[in-house]
Amino acid sequence: MARAGLSGFLVPRVNAHRGEWVPQCDDRLNWLTGFTGSMGLCVVATEHAALFVDGRYTVQAKQQADGTIFEILEFNQAGITSWITNTVENDCQIGFDPWLHTKFEIERQQKGLSSAAITLRRTENPIDAIWSDRPDPPRPEVCGYPDSHAGESSTSKRQRMAEQIRLAGADAAVLTLPDSIAWLLNIRSSDLPNSPVALAFAVLTTEGKVTLYLDLPRKFSTDAKTGPDIRPKADFIRGLAETGNTVLVDPKTAPLLVLDRLQELGRSVIEGADPCILAKAIKNQTEIASTKVAHRRDGAALAEFLAWLDSRDPSEKVTEMDIVEAVDGFRRKTGYLRSPSFSTIAASGPNAAIVHYSVSPASNRTLSQGELLLVDSGGQYLDGTTDVTRTIAIGDPSREFQTCFTRVLKGLIAVARARWPRGRAGHHLDAIARYHLWLAGQDFDHGTGHGVGHYMNVHEGPQAIGPNSGSEILPGMILSIEPGYYREEEFGIRIENLAVVAQVPPADVDNNRSMLEFHNLTWAPIDRRLILVDMLTIEERQWIDQYHRRVLDEIKDCCSETTAVWLQKVCAQLV
Repeated sequence: MARAGLSGFLVPRVNAHRGEWVPQCDDRLNWLTGFTGSMGLCVVATEHAALFVDGRYTVQAKQQADGTIFEILEFNQAGITSWITNTVENDCQIGFDPWLHTKFEIERQQKGLSSAAITLRRTENPIDAIWSDRPDPPRPEVCGYPDSHAGESSTSKRQRMAEQIRLAGADAAVLTLPDSIAWLLNIRSSDLPNSPVALAFAVLTTEGKVTLYLDLPRKFSTDAKTGPDIRPKADFIRGLAETGNTVLVDPKTAPLLVLDRLQELGRSVIEGADPCILAKAIKNQTEIASTKVAHRRDGAALAEFLAWLDSRDPSEKVTEMDIVEAVDGFRRKTGYLRSPSFSTIAASGPNAAIVHYSVSPASNRTLSQGELLLVDSGGQYLDGTTDVTRTIAIGDPSREFQTCFTRVLKGLIAVARARWPRGRAGHHLDAIARYHLWLAGQDFDHGTGHGVGHYMNVHEGPQAIGPNSGSEILPGMILSIEPGYYREEEFGIRIENLAVVAQVPPADVDNNRSMLEFHNLTWAPIDRRLILVDMLTIEERQWIDQYHRRVLDEIKDCCSETTAVWLQKVCAQLV
């Protein structure tokens, strides 16, 4: 920083592809701070440093990062710029790597720093200069994804997206999101441990032609090589010289360096959304039918785990790491699992208050009677992606646990039963999940729901349910419904199902108003020991009983005989 004339440097937890997960070779934030969460930003000044994380990770960051070096603060734009202006002198420069930030981000940050005459400056990344043992980038095989699961050929998708580019007035579009590229080309890979994508860049023209840039050498299946012109990833910036005169770029997802290069080349840039994002989020009927099969299989695997856990002798020592091994193991036994859809969360007692807890040998706890166990897990299958959370009583639960759990459950039921007029966004549904918690002065510091891909990223946009989720919820989108409640250093509760958005039949609404609703995808029993029936309305009791009947119908024939008997018991009607 001193040699570059900088008073500070921004270190985000992203790479050039903006994904939630990054390979080890790109995880600069973890290398610098020790923080392993999926969202964070470190501002390093000459004498001070601050690590900003969102509400899911405040507890985790305090445990992982050295508090004598890094000030741990909650992530928000105003807080970042305020910390910088209060820490560094006016009229100085803060460096950033243009591969790791978008135009949208830098403009917002620069606006907040303008009053102090602090300038953000593009620069080489100083961490890369001192990271001597940096791992190599991943180069696994790239495989074709069958049309029988995708429901549409890559040729058809390319033509549809090419038409969107034409309508935007461009000759080509630059694609930097690996999930957009995987969807467009019907390819999959394993550059990331839990997301079946290749870390690539691409350019799509109005003729439907694609140039694909990714780290080579690597193997390709025959069908994956059909269509795109494949080039080394290092040629991407130079290759932008071959684009048309007018280029569509998403300023919210593309690295700022892409826009810089196109401007240097004299290209006319149209700033607009990546055309694949919305198209990918709206699942076709083949994808929906396919993912239903995956969810039945996954529900049966989870039931096997829950039955196994319930059969343990209370005196038997079972740790969080044992739970992770068991959950992942039952999914592997299906013979269809490609990978977990994220690292399985098995959090007992106070560890469950860490929303995205990750067990380690140092944090590993033995399950104890009278505690809660939160298990958040999912699978990547060729026919779908799953994500489900269950909170389980270990021994007899306290009245306090039951009360808090039932409030969370009421929130899940409220969203699952909701109907809303077409045109509404995720923020319109968010308060429904929180209502009963708010009445008790409680809340949770994460979104109520996120989009989910189809054998793709377990967290997918633009759809989401949260206080600031402004994207319209559309038929065919898959979302999670996952309210929770957490008490730091004591316990955590979360219940999560996935659901697909569907049109309400016109006969069921007045004046033929276009209405939407959720159709459930996740089939796994909810711990009845934690439900206070007297806190439920008649409609809520009916929902739970109907849900458990469906769980039996959907998965019991996929379970072992022992688990099927157990399932019959835990899915019994509430009394």
